[in-house]
Amino acid sequence: MATTDNGTQQPTAEPTVGISNGTDASGAGMLLELVAVSVRYGAVVALNRASLGVQRGELVAVMGPNGAGKSTVLKAIMGLAPVVGGTVYLRQEPLSVATHEIVQEGIAFVPQGRRVFTHLTIEENLEMGCLHLNDKAEQAQRMDAVMELFPILHRKRRDLASQMSGGQQQMLAIGRGLMAGPEVLLLDEPTLGLAPIVVKEVFEKISEINERLKTTIFVVEHNIKSVLDIADRAYVLDKGRVAHDGTPASVRQSNILTDVFLGRIDAG
Repeated sequence: MATTDNGTQQPTAEPTVGISNGTDASGAGMLLELVAVSVRYGAVVALNRASLGVQRGELVAVMGPNGAGKSTVLKAIMGLAPVVGGTVYLRQEPLSVATHEIVQEGIAFVPQGRRVFTHLTIEENLEMGCLHLNDKAEQAQRMDAVMELFPILHRKRRDLASQMSGGQQQMLAIGRGLMAGPEVLLLDEPTLGLAPIVVKEVFEKISEINERLKTTIFVVEHNIKSVLDIADRAYVLDKGRVAHDGTPASVRQSNILTDVFLGRIDAG
């Protein structure tokens, strides 16, 4: 897995037209990046010129208190949030396709709350993840790969999703995202509402997807300790701004989490 730490707490500078400035130490550009992105819901500022991104092969965590703008980062990428400034880049090119076409660009989004189709079987739910794929052989290959990764889905493949536990439904939701064959997987609060023992299993699977499948992952997560254990880098958001960008070690060694959760960061 790629690992970087630029040690800065400042947002990425504005890019030149059509080209992202985000680079790693070798000069390679970010695979997916938000540059000076602002999102507003009426008078509410959800993101305020926020710049953050993920390099190919990285597992990057986004954390912060409620209302910091974490989930909005993923929604901005997917075209599900009203972006009023800045640009989202994929492979150093502006990502300007419609939301329903983004999966074909190599990005899969697993939203908060699992949202499986409870009236469908496990197999049918997984098939929903690659409706755009006409190659039946490739679809079957992906199905086999997902069920190998999540054996519980294979054992229950004929069962309705409504018969699964919350943790199993989360595995199904992630598996459905993987059926799209994504280069980048966006996960929004994947352990929300799950029991501690299930949380551990979910994080193990997320790490395995990153390492074994070489899938680049952007994960929004409230379970800070556990996500820092598997992340290459982490962003801490506060009031729609990037308050910190660094390695998990830099987050642990600083007071940034205490400061943002106690409201000590200057909003200016």
